[in-house]
Amino acid sequence: MSTTTASRTSAADKDAYEAMLHTLSEGSVHVHFDPYEDIAWDAPEMAVDQRDPRWELSPTLDPLGATAWYQGQSPERRIEIGRWRMMNAMKVGGAFESILIRGLMHYAMNLPNGSPEFRYCLHEMTEECNHIQMFQELVNRSGTDVPGMRPLFRAASPVIGLAGGYLPVILMIGILGGEEPIDHYQKALLREGVPMPPAVLRTMEIHIAEEARHISFADAFLRLRLPRLGRVQRAIVSVSFPVIMRWLAGEIMTPPRAFQKRFAIPDDVFREAFWRSPQSQAIMASYFGDMRALATETGLMNRVSRRVWRRMGIDGEPSSYRGQPDRRAELVP
Repeated sequence: MSTTTASRTSAADKDAYEAMLHTLSEGSVHVHFDPYEDIAWDAPEMAVDQRDPRWELSPTLDPLGATAWYQGQSPERRIEIGRWRMMNAMKVGGAFESILIRGLMHYAMNLPNGSPEFRYCLHEMTEECNHIQMFQELVNRSGTDVPGMRPLFRAASPVIGLAGGYLPVILMIGILGGEEPIDHYQKALLREGVPMPPAVLRTMEIHIAEEARHISFADAFLRLRLPRLGRVQRAIVSVSFPVIMRWLAGEIMTPPRAFQKRFAIPDDVFREAFWRSPQSQAIMASYFGDMRALATETGLMNRVSRRVWRRMGIDGEPSSYRGQPDRRAELVP
């Protein structure tokens, strides 16, 4: 490709990217949710019942719910464990959003005047603040005193957010590494029609709707910038991409040891569920079909990085389209 042609292609890509940012920003203005206007928290049908059988974990979509140990517990115990796990996941989700906000704010405040990225980043952070309020309100109303993130990750989160502002490509990979597992899990629950308490269901519906914009932004950001990296930078990013994916998925989707201790979950069961058994490993790998597609389409899936994806246990076929269901986890005996 000639220099002139490459320049035209680059300009066209930038124009398309900025047009997408405008679309996303307008979507944030005209299609957005407020946690205290769009959830009827005090309506009788939204009351949170701690003994609701719909707290039980899915035996196909949740790695702990798939274990024989969990399925062998009494209904009351399964409900209590499921409620604790669901609410802790909400608490973790809110904490992750706070990291995202720190990184995006640092990045956005260094953008030049007139940047369309600035406007969209502020829209996204506004929505993430609403998500944190929404998650915390649900946790409060459930009466479940959960800790959220595992202690080490919680302690490191301010530094992680700050560092992300200096490394925007890594920040966007991290955003996808945190958002994709949660988004995939919540979509799967809705797709399979898993019964859930109404307040939980409404919270997930709102989160999925707005996260679609956030994921689209991070995806487009990387598609624009990854091809512009130098050879050495691309090599480093290609290997770090699956490492970041697996690390963040583990931090977000694995409950803290306080959970194991509270419910006297045997060590071998905890290891089986998080993430040693074929079933749980298939669930973990299923979170990243879209990310494997992104890596493939941007040239990050090379001979070396493919081995890292496999070593991390998150390899497999790339998605044919965004949000494509991965049924492998349901096929593991």
